[in-house]
Amino acid sequence: MHFKLILAFVEDKKAEAIMDAAREAGATGCTVINNARGEGIAENKTFFGLTLASQRDVVLLLVEEHLSRKILERIGKVGKFDEKPGTGIAVVIDVEDAVGVVHQSEELEEVVEEQL
Repeated sequence: MHFKLILAFVEDKKAEAIMDAAREAGATGCTVINNARGEGIAENKTFFGLTLASQRDVVLLLVEEHLSRKILERIGKVGKFDEKPGTGIAVVIDVEDAVGVVHQSEELEEVVEEQL
């Protein structure tokens, strides 16, 4: 079984909705890294040296390769990534190898067979 890693950088208030959408689209779990920060084309505004940008969460999803596009599109839609600048970004990275996913592989085999 082959996997892909989806990295989603999202506003912290949208992380729960992103995780729910990913699960509905076929993800079996995720890891969230809280309190990340980033900067886009425009610099973040400051007030007396304090950044006024909202906090970001990084949602990491190790997903079966055949489900990755569906999950990516779903979280992009729920997060409104293409509708408004600064709402988030998600990327997919190929995973060469993974350990600790045997229990997920067994469950995913049935799901992927149904999808294909």
